[in-house]
Amino acid sequence: MGGEHGKVGRPRSEEARIAVLHAVDDLVAARGYGAVTLKGIAERAGVSRQTIYRWWATKAEILLEASVTDARQELDVPAHDDPVDDLTAYLEALVTFLTSSDAGAAYRALVGEAQHDKAVGELLSGTDPIGQSAAVVIARAVPAEALTVPMPQATALLVGPAFFWILSGRQPGDLRPDTLAREFLSRAAPSLGAA
Repeated sequence: MGGEHGKVGRPRSEEARIAVLHAVDDLVAARGYGAVTLKGIAERAGVSRQTIYRWWATKAEILLEASVTDARQELDVPAHDDPVDDLTAYLEALVTFLTSSDAGAAYRALVGEAQHDKAVGELLSGTDPIGQSAAVVIARAVPAEALTVPMPQATALLVGPAFFWILSGRQPGDLRPDTLAREFLSRAAPSLGAA
């Protein structure tokens, strides 16, 4: 019988899984991506290395799973009646995720690693928690007929400026999420941006 990730063996212990995901976040935040090893993750989580190897092949896989799990919670913002308010709330949550969350730090580490490790790049492009969360908010805030670009381009237009700002080391407090939300609407949904 195939388990998670198509591997054969016992089902995951949810307690061990949670411990591993917390451990990888903590270790990346404390030491940086390059210093984290599967052995170190296992020790920090209090599980055997066999447990790690049974469920994940690389530390990048663990880190991505931890980031995706946390991003789903941290980027799930309540709906607002006004599209600008909805998009602004999302961008504020995104900036907080990327700058203040261990999961956000882990995600940034993966993005950096993806620049020179093709396998990490492929892993990250297959599971994009930021793009997925942005698409949910865009679909909620912008009627499909008002969106003038395909959804993948729309998500890039929404998150791109904040993402670039943070990853290039600029001060997050200098960002204006409300201005970015209006600029997004003027480019991706001009009929709403003019309202």
